[in-house]
Amino acid sequence: MMKIDIRLILLLLLLAGAQSAAWPVHTAKPGGIAVIAVSQGENPPAVLFDATRALLIYQESTWYAVVGIPLSHPVGTASISVSGNGLPDRSINFEIVPYAYRQQHLQVNRNYVEPDAATLERIFSERKIIDAALNHWQDAAVESLTLAAPVAGQRSTSFGSRRFFNNQPRSPHSGMDIAANLGTTVIAPLDGVVVATGNYFFNGNTVLIDHGQGFITMYCHLDRIDVAEGDRVARETPLGIVGATGRVTGPHLHFGTYLGGTAVDPALVLPADH
Repeated sequence: MMKIDIRLILLLLLLAGAQSAAWPVHTAKPGGIAVIAVSQGENPPAVLFDATRALLIYQESTWYAVVGIPLSHPVGTASISVSGNGLPDRSINFEIVPYAYRQQHLQVNRNYVEPDAATLERIFSERKIIDAALNHWQDAAVESLTLAAPVAGQRSTSFGSRRFFNNQPRSPHSGMDIAANLGTTVIAPLDGVVVATGNYFFNGNTVLIDHGQGFITMYCHLDRIDVAEGDRVARETPLGIVGATGRVTGPHLHFGTYLGGTAVDPALVLPADH
């Protein structure tokens, strides 16, 4: 299998003048996004990262793979596999750089830290629904990953932080918390299809939207949901209103962005916070 030096890939990225308007900057860290030029020509290649299909964007006769890097992924050399387009199967290496996320300590109702057997059964059942939505795939052209802000408010830097609830360690935070008053309208940041809605134990009232090729956004802790599964929503369509449902310490929007089922930092696909 042929190897391609990442320096050549970075050169191609620099030559793509309009890139920054179409997708995030190559930020290959745990919880980040890798943007890699993979081939030229009209026909898309097949690209896998950790056995998961990669989102592809076509610009200026070049196909780019856009992959999410799990928070748990080790740093160092990683690779994507590329096939099709009449070229030999090959791998492209890139480097994942270390990044230190902070810790976050929160106090919540004891039921959210030590759930009983019936609640655990509910959690496991809901996890299957959420995972299916996060791994949903539709073959749709994606021209941009740049999102509108789903709600106006102060954005936290809590993505990736190691969380301690009532001093007990839990998984790293997989989204961005945006402070907003109860009842504030939450909008769709990009066109898409609603793939799931529901009231879940940890997430509260939740909406998940598929924007194509495994690019999924999630909206949690809503007070009210105004869309239904299967709805096609345009950018800025109201999805619901900010609430404090599920495991929260107060009203806010938990906003998550996913590529191929992998949580990535929403700050990488949102306009700068002013």
